[in-house]
Amino acid sequence: MRTYVGRQQAVSADDFAELALGTPIELWLGVEGETAEERAARLDAARDILADPEYGDLSDDLVRLAAGIVEDHPELFDVVPLRRPARRRSARRGVAA
Repeated sequence: MRTYVGRQQAVSADDFAELALGTPIELWLGVEGETAEERAARLDAARDILADPEYGDLSDDLVRLAAGIVEDHPELFDVVPLRRPARRRSARRGVAA
């Protein structure tokens, strides 16, 4: 089954999100290893986009997209409690003065 947004085919989930939102996902999520300067520039560009009236509903679209991901992939949010290791008490040595 093929998925299209407008006239563009979405090959992956990232393509679908980018086509649906009209902006690259990396703009909102960032990329691994980005420098502080790159992050500041990315956030500045994101603020400019959000200020544009054309993207007035973008925050709502992002929430809908996130909710869809949670709904479609609940296994991503399975939480398994980890056992805490027993605390070791060090034996006191010496005599108190």
